[in-house]
Amino acid sequence: MTDHLLIESGGPQTGPACERFVGDATRLAGDGHRVVLFLVENGVTAALPGAAPGIETFLRGGGEVWVDTFSAAQRALPATDLAADVRMVEMDDVAAKLLEPQVRAVWH
Repeated sequence: MTDHLLIESGGPQTGPACERFVGDATRLAGDGHRVVLFLVENGVTAALPGAAPGIETFLRGGGEVWVDTFSAAQRALPATDLAADVRMVEMDDVAAKLLEPQVRAVWH
C-alpha cells in the first residue's frame, strides 16, 4: 500500500475545504493506506479540540496527525491546547517522510 502525506495549510478558516481534505485523508486511511495529515501554517488551528470535527474521525480511523511546532508557536498554541493524539513535529520529520520512496504527498 502507498503511504500518504497530506499537508493542510489553511485550516478551518478556509471553510468546508479543510473538512473535505480531512475527509479525503479519512477515506484513504479507511482503504488501508497509512496516512499522515500534517498541519502547518494556519492549518495547525485544525488541531484545536472541536475546530475540525473530521480530525477526530480521522484519528479513530487509524490516521496520524502531525502539527508543525514552529507554526503552532507562531500562533501561541502550546501542545497542551491541542487535541489528544496529535504529534508535534519539526520540519526534519516531514522532510524524512517526504523522502520515503512509497510516500505520495498532497498539499492543500
